[in-house]
Amino acid sequence: MSSTDLHATGGETASVEMVDAIPILRIFDVTKAKEFYLEHLGFSLDWDHRFGEGFPLYAQVSRSGVSLHLSEHYGDATPGSTVYVRVKGLDALHRELVAKGGKSALEDGPGGTRVLQIWDPFGNRLRFAERGREERVT
Repeated sequence: MSSTDLHATGGETASVEMVDAIPILRIFDVTKAKEFYLEHLGFSLDWDHRFGEGFPLYAQVSRSGVSLHLSEHYGDATPGSTVYVRVKGLDALHRELVAKGGKSALEDGPGGTRVLQIWDPFGNRLRFAERGREERVT
């Protein structure tokens, strides 16, 4: 696929500015989700919403400028999704998670990155990656 294949057709898009993308992760248990995302990973709860009493939860959590949406709504997201999060301070994050009793390992990733992968209680994978030394292919 060439770069021209990705361009929109039929209109001017010069005034469009995409600001960010927020992944939606499917959850099945609010207590487990809060324990994992807030207590274990250190995210903060920004807001939560239900359309009424007993309705599924939809919430936003964030840490250091990265936001995630957590949803109990059927059809919002597929369990077993992966979110790739670029970080600075991967070793510190790894130490923080190990100190909280988490089991995780740092691995070499593509393009000279180092990666820390962990799974939430619902089968979603969070892949935290930090750019390492530049590797050049000659």
